[in-house]
Amino acid sequence: MNEPTRIRWGILGPGNIAKDFFAGALQSANGKVVAIGARNPAKSGLAEDFPGARIVDGYDALIDDPGIDAVYIATVHPLHAEWAIKAAEKGKHVLCEKPMGLSTAEADAMFEAARKAGTFMAEAYMYRLHPLTARIVELVKNGMVGDVRKIQSSFGFAKLPFDEGHRLFSNEMAGGGILDVGGYTTSMARLIAGIGTSSGVMEPAEVTALGHLGRTGVDEWTSALLSFPNGIIAELSCSVSLEQENVLRILGTKGRIEVDQFWFAGGKPGGTSIIRIVHADGRQEEVPLVEPRHLYSFEVEAAGDAIRAGRTEFAYPGMSRADTLGNLRVMDKWRAAIGLEYEGEKHTTRTRTVRGDKLARKTSLVRSGRIDGLQKEISHAALGLMEFSTFSSAAIVLDAFFEAGGNLVDTAFLYGNGVQDRLVGEWMRSRGVRQETVVIAKGAHSPLCYPDVIGKQLTTSLERMGTDYVDIYFMHRDNPDIPVGEFVDAMDAEVAAGRIRGPIGGSNWTRERFEEAIAYAERAGKTKPSVLSNNFSLAEMVQPVWAGCISSSDDAWMRWLEENDVTNFAWSSQARGFFTDRAGRGKLDDLELARSWYSEGNFARRDRAIALGRKLGKDPIQIALAYVLAQKGRVIPLIGPRLLAELNHSLDAFAVTLSPGDVQWLRDGDPGESSAA
Repeated sequence: MNEPTRIRWGILGPGNIAKDFFAGALQSANGKVVAIGARNPAKSGLAEDFPGARIVDGYDALIDDPGIDAVYIATVHPLHAEWAIKAAEKGKHVLCEKPMGLSTAEADAMFEAARKAGTFMAEAYMYRLHPLTARIVELVKNGMVGDVRKIQSSFGFAKLPFDEGHRLFSNEMAGGGILDVGGYTTSMARLIAGIGTSSGVMEPAEVTALGHLGRTGVDEWTSALLSFPNGIIAELSCSVSLEQENVLRILGTKGRIEVDQFWFAGGKPGGTSIIRIVHADGRQEEVPLVEPRHLYSFEVEAAGDAIRAGRTEFAYPGMSRADTLGNLRVMDKWRAAIGLEYEGEKHTTRTRTVRGDKLARKTSLVRSGRIDGLQKEISHAALGLMEFSTFSSAAIVLDAFFEAGGNLVDTAFLYGNGVQDRLVGEWMRSRGVRQETVVIAKGAHSPLCYPDVIGKQLTTSLERMGTDYVDIYFMHRDNPDIPVGEFVDAMDAEVAAGRIRGPIGGSNWTRERFEEAIAYAERAGKTKPSVLSNNFSLAEMVQPVWAGCISSSDDAWMRWLEENDVTNFAWSSQARGFFTDRAGRGKLDDLELARSWYSEGNFARRDRAIALGRKLGKDPIQIALAYVLAQKGRVIPLIGPRLLAELNHSLDAFAVTLSPGDVQWLRDGDPGESSAA
């Protein structure tokens, strides 16, 4: 019987971790390192460090090499995302050394590249696939220490002498403890806390942290406290300039488990690990685990098995896509708590896309058109940034939206206490796309809904964005106690001053009030309101999501929009999750969702969206967005994805063409000309 063909690995970056992977591959049953991609292929010692492997000149040459099946990313942290994405696009399977990316957003973008390519992509935490981890999980699952109450996990060392140019102390190279070794502690805590759950891991409900940022701006030592929904608490510590115990402790109602130097098991070359069990009565016992194989051989083999089987991610207890993203969410919060931002994440430095490209249009997937009062074309969807707090994460989604043809960005004075204004401005400046971008700004939200507030808040928003004008302006709420003409006058003054260079209107305004505003503007010769921002979706809002919210989803509203030549920029255009698995008859976990959207009529619409989605190969939420896009340009949806994967999922709705019969059937149930009939 012939031996199965081995996975041909290429290593991108010939550093110390690459040597460990190479040594592990030598002992794997299904992998072989055949090439090393080096930016300095003439460097002394490469042939000796990687005997038998070709030394390839540059990273591009490695991922272009037809003799390579899979790539192990072993570069410094800031290069992980760029080269993992490029490798996936070349059809290569990718195993990326931890951390997968600098943030959840980067890792998500990497997984998205692999999803589109249909290739394997995973994060390499070597300890997760070592038999020692499986044995500890088994002991906990079998109740050896009773019910787990607390986890203590540390991974720290002192890199001496201090060298500010070393990657561990370089902010530019994303050094410090959290990304380098803190991820081990978080991943193990989530694994232990999640024993017995369907996914095998659990996400903490709360993350708090303290830390010391040294003179080079990286975390030299830091600790985090995680609180899990099941009551387990985890104390985590990591460092790069402080020696620590490096002990894993799992404390339960019947005792505790302790493992010294857990992350390296019995040592990199292999050896004996000792699991120490301390019972509640003080009695101690040791459970040895002998494993002669190299520590890194297990991840090489697991990746090879997955690739051969056609899987695109690791199986438990390896780091799956969801596991990696969950782990990085904790690390994002840990970093935020101690104020750690890397130079490469700032808008002044990150001027290119996550793939390393200069921003440019790639497709016209997002359709565009014109509306009265605006010289620029605008995309038929607007991107909101309420889910973002950092430039680096927001830029990934903004870049992808722009590349797909989108140019309409939504912000408001009160969003995130100004964070969203700032992010929009930083992105436009860093990419040089202010002229191509259409900015929606909003102000004068209740209780500060007065005419004089409009100019004051617009001034602040413009300063935050670093621009001297916005393209579209909405009053964020109405105040019926104020004569409507005073609001029109205040907005018109900003148009005359050139600080609003497009249409004006109101968010959550009634038809009657809007008509009064139009009539006043026509009489007074002022700028006529021509844009609205009320809710519109396939599901009709049963109860206002927030006080003062107005839905404009019925026929009367649609006729009114047409008759008055008004465009509705619809918030909650996908009904805030009603068309996902979060909703359903009898599902009451999300009380706000149930209060605002649950009705038999809406469930019938949801059922029809599911049916049509099955026929067209789409999810019901994509059908719901396609329904909004089919409203003859009178409704432009506002979407608020949290990650690139969510944006791409929404953009797929632009490929769905609904007939008038489909639209009517989705809303009313009359078969008509429906594709699903």
